[in-house]
Amino acid sequence: MANAPPFAKWSSVVVATVLMAVPYAVSAAQPLDSNKPATAIVDSDIRQEETLSRTEAGKVITAIDRTRENIGTVRKTTKLDTVDIVFLTDAARSEGGPPPAIENKVKQHKDDVAELRQEIEANALLFNAIDSRRVQAEDVLAVEFDNPGRIVIYAAAKPPK
Repeated sequence: MANAPPFAKWSSVVVATVLMAVPYAVSAAQPLDSNKPATAIVDSDIRQEETLSRTEAGKVITAIDRTRENIGTVRKTTKLDTVDIVFLTDAARSEGGPPPAIENKVKQHKDDVAELRQEIEANALLFNAIDSRRVQAEDVLAVEFDNPGRIVIYAAAKPPK
């Protein structure tokens, strides 16, 4: 260390300080023993509803038609008060998939729907919200922002048991 630069002795002090601080930073970010992520993700209330696709078909089709404009909103979303996940239980893959009216609309907007699903997977808040309810991004049919701070996610899936 006789020929070491003057900052060399400080680098070991900095490394030791950073390593000591890491456990505190991690624990402040997300408590591991908390069950809160199941109901709240980054201060967002996660709610779920089960319904039949024929009951919500009009809303789902309108939301699919708006997918192109909703992609940008999903991309920019960093905070939401409420995330509502609507399970269209009769549209789940195990039930044969969405009814023809919804399936045809998804096919009509297939590139936009695929991009929406990618954006949801890339958005930590939305990905964790659907993941907390065991929804795969490929089961998301559409999203709807019906007021500031709230998103409705329509999923062709059954809720976890």
